[in-house]
Amino acid sequence: MTTEQIVFLPGLMCDAAVWKHQQSGLAPRAESFVAEYHDIDSLPAMAAKVLRDAPYDTFSLAGHSMGGRVAVEIVRQAPQRVRRLALLDTGYAPLDGGEAGRQEEAKRMSLLQFAREHGMREMGKTLWAPGMVHPSQLDTPLFEEILDMIERRTPQQFEAQIRALLARPDAEPVLRSLACPTYVICGRQDAWSTYALHETISSLIPAPYATLVAIEESGHMSTMERPDEVTAVLADWLDR
Repeated sequence: MTTEQIVFLPGLMCDAAVWKHQQSGLAPRAESFVAEYHDIDSLPAMAAKVLRDAPYDTFSLAGHSMGGRVAVEIVRQAPQRVRRLALLDTGYAPLDGGEAGRQEEAKRMSLLQFAREHGMREMGKTLWAPGMVHPSQLDTPLFEEILDMIERRTPQQFEAQIRALLARPDAEPVLRSLACPTYVICGRQDAWSTYALHETISSLIPAPYATLVAIEESGHMSTMERPDEVTAVLADWLDR
């Protein structure tokens, strides 16, 4: 009999495929729901949609990448509904107001333009996905699975999610206010959201609640690259 309810939040250009191993691996003890953002272009609005769509009054909440930022917004809006939190391969800071922020915006918009001209899959294959995985995962069936997922997205959805990320709120106040068991999980070789960044995220969370975990030999797509390891960590998370 299932005793837990989990809401899973995908990241940028991702869908339920990013959580399929965890859904099946945890199924004996937890029912789950994977959120969908459609063409929403704001992280707080994404969070509000998840809160409307989630089939549970209270739940454990796990967010990967952009989904981690949506998870923080859910806690900001409705902390009473979140029993425990897992943040995977994510970030917490708002867009930099200086040159670094302008460079990030330009880089993201150049990806969007490439996707419009050459298609989502080619953009993922050429410019985006190679930096998202451990080098050992390049040119593997897993890499093709990631490209399949990207291809299911449209440039319109990509643009909406880019705009949401460029306008991302500062998550630090929410992290400092957390009062539920929180796992901060990151691929050791994540080049996009580094393990060092997750050490900072963990340090911002009140000490009784934070647990920091590295997934070895994994890049940014940890739930797909090392599914058994991530599922085992989340099983431990459910025990807290």
